[in-house]
Amino acid sequence: MRVGCVGTGVMGREIIRHLVTAGHDVAAFDLDPVALAAIDPRAVAVSDIAELAGSADVFFIAVATDSQTIDVVTQLLAVGLSDGAAIAVLATCHPDTMAPLAKAAKAAGIGFVDAPVCFGKKGAVDGNLLSLCGGDVAVVEQLKPAMMAYSRDVLHVGAIGSGQVAKACNNMMHWAACVANYEVLFMAKSHGINAQHMREILLQCPARNTTLERWDSTNFTWHEKDMDVALDLAQQSGITLPLFGQVDQLVKTLGPEKVKMLLYGNSASYLGQDLEEVAVNPEK
Repeated sequence: MRVGCVGTGVMGREIIRHLVTAGHDVAAFDLDPVALAAIDPRAVAVSDIAELAGSADVFFIAVATDSQTIDVVTQLLAVGLSDGAAIAVLATCHPDTMAPLAKAAKAAGIGFVDAPVCFGKKGAVDGNLLSLCGGDVAVVEQLKPAMMAYSRDVLHVGAIGSGQVAKACNNMMHWAACVANYEVLFMAKSHGINAQHMREILLQCPARNTTLERWDSTNFTWHEKDMDVALDLAQQSGITLPLFGQVDQLVKTLGPEKVKMLLYGNSASYLGQDLEEVAVNPEK
């Protein structure tokens, strides 16, 4: 396939590498020349959206925000794409952002799906992401051969926006697990058990979770945005999610440095509670 990629940050760069390794012809664009220069040399760096539009038949959008996604898709449609072209939004966006973009794409005769991915940076590096797709099944199938270059699987969730709803559900569980993991290990540490040792034990227990497995590499980059989307979706549906209202507030108090201190330091803090120089398990 001829694939055009917009967004060559941490995720986009790895996705491009897997696409070219799988034999696809890849052209890429990013407003950041440093990020663009870092792509796999087997891919072609182009100078603007217009050049990208003429270089590909399917397009993957892996930018950071809803507004950037809207800008890129609008520009691609304005330039004009080849007959039978399709666009996939890999970025995590609000589901409501997808419908007007899909409508505009359909009016131009262009396929469109939202296809956010799970498993983060490690999944991107390993080519083991999970693609959650909303949109027409035929368009998902059209894009699937390229998506499988970087995905463990490509799952059709439902209509346009459904992929983003599914990603919001995943994000909710991830951030809830972050809070639960912290509270559990904080309690263990308060009783003199090394938190990293307790983490290793829990990974062998029914309480294990994938967030805990890679927890010390979680960057807490998008927690506020993700929880804003989740709670807005609940508001739209008129449902009450009291647990996630608390998760929204509690996860804001955490961060990678606090997690690393909890796991590997002799002190830790949570909601104004300080554990100083805890006597740790002598076995660790």
